[in-house]
Amino acid sequence: MGYYTLCATGIEIQDLPPQLVKKLPRYPVVPATLLGRLAIDERYQGQGLGSFLLFDALARSLSSEIASYAVVVDALDEKASIFYQQHQFVAFPNQPQRLYLPMATIASMFA
Repeated sequence: MGYYTLCATGIEIQDLPPQLVKKLPRYPVVPATLLGRLAIDERYQGQGLGSFLLFDALARSLSSEIASYAVVVDALDEKASIFYQQHQFVAFPNQPQRLYLPMATIASMFA
């Protein structure tokens, strides 16, 4: 019915908003988790499965033993970007189709 992939990635520190950079260690790259692909078979779209899979991916990312500042996604189109924004993801300032959700926000979602 659907699937997603997760892998380790990094966020270039200069890609983040300045107010967040002030709170982070002074490294050139911040560790993150890439939600590489999230897809639902056309026959099952519109049933909330995308949100279900997204929350499963976020829960797995949060429970991982690998350090990660945020989950990052590369939205394929505007519709996908809106889907992620509805789930609290924020677009990178200079890359509107690339979005992130800090682990602190994910942790509060599952608290």
